[in-house]
Parts: sequence; structure tokens; C-alpha cells
Amino acid sequence: MKKNKKAKANKILPMSIVGCIMLAVALLVVYVFVSSFTEISPLGSGIAVILIYLLSVFAILTVYLRKMRIDTDEKLAPALGSIMLDIVTKMHFPMLICDESGKVVWYNKNLSYAAGRTSPLHGMNIEQLCAVRISQIVEGGEDGKDVPITIGERFFLAKHYKIRTAKKGYWLITLTDNTELQQLLARFDSEKTVIAYIVIDNIEELSRQLQERYHSAGSGIDAVLKKWAKETGGVLKEYERDKYLLIFEARHLEQCIAHRFDILDEIRDVRIDDQGTPITVSIGIAKIDGALAEREQTARSALEMALQRGGDQVVIKTAEGVEFYGGRTKTVQKRTKVRARVVANQLTALIKRSDNVLIMGHRYADFDSIGSAVGLARLAMFCGVKVNIVTDLSDPNLAGVLEKLQKLPDYRGVVIDRATGLDMIRSNTLLIVADVNNTDHFESPDIAKNVYKTVIIDHHRKTAEFEVEPEISYIEPSASSASELVAEILEQCLPPGALLREEAELLFAGILLDTKQFSRNTSTRTFSSALYLRGAGANPTEAQAFFKTALDDFVREAKFENNVVIYRTIIAIALSEGDGNPADRIAAAKAADKLLTINNVVAAFALVRIGNTVHISARSNGSVNVQLILEKLEGGGHYDVAGAQVENMTMNDTLVLLKRAIDEYLDNN
Repeated sequence: MKKNKKAKANKILPMSIVGCIMLAVALLVVYVFVSSFTEISPLGSGIAVILIYLLSVFAILTVYLRKMRIDTDEKLAPALGSIMLDIVTKMHFPMLICDESGKVVWYNKNLSYAAGRTSPLHGMNIEQLCAVRISQIVEGGEDGKDVPITIGERFFLAKHYKIRTAKKGYWLITLTDNTELQQLLARFDSEKTVIAYIVIDNIEELSRQLQERYHSAGSGIDAVLKKWAKETGGVLKEYERDKYLLIFEARHLEQCIAHRFDILDEIRDVRIDDQGTPITVSIGIAKIDGALAEREQTARSALEMALQRGGDQVVIKTAEGVEFYGGRTKTVQKRTKVRARVVANQLTALIKRSDNVLIMGHRYADFDSIGSAVGLARLAMFCGVKVNIVTDLSDPNLAGVLEKLQKLPDYRGVVIDRATGLDMIRSNTLLIVADVNNTDHFESPDIAKNVYKTVIIDHHRKTAEFEVEPEISYIEPSASSASELVAEILEQCLPPGALLREEAELLFAGILLDTKQFSRNTSTRTFSSALYLRGAGANPTEAQAFFKTALDDFVREAKFENNVVIYRTIIAIALSEGDGNPADRIAAAKAADKLLTINNVVAAFALVRIGNTVHISARSNGSVNVQLILEKLEGGGHYDVAGAQVENMTMNDTLVLLKRAIDEYLDNN
């Protein structure tokens, strides 16, 4: 075959030369013949002859060079094949050739060294070598990217090349050792600076009556924190009274996470009085990339979130989201109204600068939600700004409240639905959200997304970051209710007699609802707010009338009592399929309250289906944090009162999720 090609190439040159000479002679004869019958100058004849010969020479050179290239390729091919094989064999980095299924057909010595194998690798699949299929290497490197793989304890970057033969296709895989770089990156991550802000939650509150023991308790906490700083190899500085800044390396943070921040338990063991009241701390930590200033600011934000969730916990902000640890004790009630006074002044100024105000609470509004909204509406009216309350006008649970409001001249046309609320939005509209801080649970998330200025007033623990930071974020988990917070604000802003009796009764009803008739989660501030509302004309009997139960609702509550199970000896769970009526949700909340009266039950959960959503109401006697349990089902609330809505799941599947969350909480605490 090769001899035939060479012979054919050797014949090309003489044939081309003869052909070019004959062509030149033929052209010259034609030219002489034609010129005898035409008038052509001698100069033109000479130019034509020169062009003909130049073309002939060019053709001869082209054919000759082509022959030279063919001869050269055929002479060098064997030598180049031998050189390339020698280069590939002696290449300093590992490489192999496998077929399209990943079966190794050839490899060099460096691959054996990298794999740490003395036995032959022929016939082995590449997946056995590096736990990665050949298809993953090929697909992952389609855009010229290197694919990271691991062989033994070393890291490599794999690049693939296609080899085609007449019968079969192969892949050439080259590996670049990336171990040292990965080790450097791991060391960099482990030595990255972590900033933690630490605040003692309640030592000041507890020391008001035990001033002489404050210093001993403070020194005890200081000793625990210094011990923790020493264990982490960090630097601890007290920048204000009972406020600390800790700087340490990231590798120690993983150890703290593995031990679930047992520093919280150590500090909780420090007592300030004989009654055993625990001292707690809140810690905010930033685990992100970026400049040191960014990490410091993120740590401050994490601390604020820990405080807004009730304290006694650690909040870690990462690039992927937020992590929570702790939260095992109830929120300590604050006894001062300094924050309420500051918020009242800020809110009043913000309302006066707005063109109009929209107020809303959470979906499936209760008396605390609507009561706090009415109180805030009165504040906006006092400031002389147009105000509207956005709620579900068809909610049967609000029928009595809405009927009472419609009888008041000031509230005619004030209460509107979601669609009308969207039409009320202007460039300078202020949105005030009461009794909820999770955007997903707003009465109208669409309104919240389209308003530039927002204020949050809530007593539930914060569960997530806001997409847009509110103008005012007044989240106080130590308060009994949103109505309590609003009553404190109104007390600071409104002159005597400005609050209507009906408004005061709705606020009073909101406090009654969330405190269970002043029997739970109360403080001196709760009773102070109730005293203010009573002075404004609130009649406890009229407020109590909001809680009267219709016969149908009484029957709904009874359905839960017929389907109760005790889980892990201390948890009561009641189920009801319901009939799709929104009143079932209220019945579930009342059923959860009743379940707490069972002996040895410390927490209760009532589940009911309404449409495609399973509603969960949770209650606790204070020894179990039901909020942490329902957060795993994307719910939230208080330490001892919480709720969640699980969409597009069956009752049995929801029950499985709930039990799993309960198990995780009890096992970790």
C-alpha cells in the first residue's frame, strides 16, 4: 500500500513538467496564430509570453512541493510515533488510557505511584480507582474544565482527550496533582478569623433585687468565658458591661458546633440567687468570606437575631443560611419600657412623613393580630395620616370584630381586603406589620414586596432574615403579645382620652388570648399595659365576650379529644381531619391548650387539615421549646406557644415529620 503511494507520487513530477511545457507551447502557438490576424504590439506579445511561462513555473513548483511533503511525512511518521510514545511513557504526571466504558487499557508508572498500588491496573474500571465514573469526568470537563477527583489521600484535577481509532474509541486521562493547594486552602479556612459577639441576657434584670450578688455572678460568667476563649485559642475583650467580643480561628468553631455549644450550659449553671434562676447569654457568630469588617457586621446582625429570638442561644450566619443552637430556657421578661419609648418616637415620626399607612397582621388573624392592628390605626389617625387595615373580610372568626368596627365612624372604609390594599400603595406608603415577622405568613406578602418602607412589631421569635431591612424592627419575644407592645407605644404617644373604648377592648382581648387569661407568659409590663387599657375604658367583660364559643365550634374541639395519643410519655398529639372550615384552626389551638391539662404531659400538638394544608398548634408548659420543634416544619412562634402550616402533604406524612422533629429536639436536649 505504501509502495503504491510512493510510486504514484514519483510519477507526479515528470508528468506535471511535461504537461506544463505542452501547455506553454500550445498557448504560444495559439497566440501567434491569433496575432497574425490582429494588431497587437510587440510589448503586449512579450508580456503575454512572460505570464504564460510564470504560470507554468508556478504549477511545476506546486506539484514538486506537494511531492516533497508526502515524502517527508512518510519518512517522519515512524520516528514521531516512537518519540510520542516515549514522551507519554516518561510524563511526570499520572495518566491513563481507558475505553469508553472506563476500563483501563494503559497507564504510566506515575499513576501506580499516585494510586499506591503495586498490582497491575489493567482491566480495572476507573471508578474503582477514584470513585468517579468516566462519564462524570467527560461531562464535567466538557467546557475545558478540570474535574476534581481523589485517589487515596491525594487530590487531582482530571482532563480528558478523545482518541479515535478505526475500530474503537478511547479516552486519554491526564491528572494534575492538586493536593498541596487543597491542603493550603483547608489550612486557610481553618485559620480564618471568626468574630463572635456575646451578650449576657438577664444578669441586669436578675440583679435588680440582688445587687450585692451581681459582682460574684458577673465574675463567675467572666471566668467561664475566659476559659472558653483559652480553649479556642482566641482573644476575649469586654467592650461594654456584660458585652464581650471573642476572636478565634475557624477550626475551633467546628469543635463548638460538634459539642452543640455546651458553653451555654456552663453559663446556665452560674446562679445568682438561691432560687436557682439561670443566667443566659446570646452569641452571634459570622462564618462567611469577605473582609474583616463584613464579618464583624454580620456577627452583630447574628447577635441581634439571637436576642430577637429570646436569647440563650447561638446564631451562626453562613453563606448558605442561618444556624441556631440552644434556646432551652424561656425568655426573661424585661421590666423597663425604654425601648418602647424609643420605638414610639421613631414610629410617630415615620408615620408623619408618609402619605398613607397600611397595617396588616398574619394570615388567619386572631384577636391579638387584629387588636394590635386597630391600636396602630389609632396612632396613624392621631398623626393625621390616612390609614387602612388589610385583612380577610370573609374570615368568620373576625365577623364580630369587624361588625363592631363598622359601627364606629372612624373605621368606615378603613378595613379593606388584599386586592384593595394593593391599589392603595404609593411611592411614600408606610406598611406596618403586627404580630408576625415571617414574610410567608403575612396577610398579603404581595403588599410587603411592593412597599418601600416597612415596620415590624412582633412578640414572636425571629425565624429568618428580612429580604429588605425594615425601617423599624421591634421584635420583643419577652412580651406576652403584640397587643402589649402596641399598648405601651400608645401610652407613650396618645393623650388621655384619645384611645376609644372599643379599641382598648380589642387590645385587651389580644392580651387575654396570648396570656390565656393572664395565666401564662405574663410580666409586670403585661399588667401595666392591661392597667392602661382598663383606664382607657376597656371592659374585661366585653373583651371576654369575644371568646364565646358557638355550638359548632364546641363540637369541633371535641373531635380532637377523641383522637389523642401520648408520644414518648410526655408529648400529647391530637388529630382531626376536619371539614375544611377555617374554624377548625381555632379549635385546634383550644384543643392544644386542653391537652396540657393531662397528667405528665409537658407539650401538646393538635393537627387539623383545612384544604391542602395541615395546621399544627403547639403548646408547652415551659419545659419544652415548641418553637424550635416547629421551626423544623417551617413554623415558628414562642417558647411555649407555636404553630406551623404544612402544605400539600397528607396527615400521616405530616405526623411523621412532626415526630421526627420531636425526637431530634428531645435527643439533643
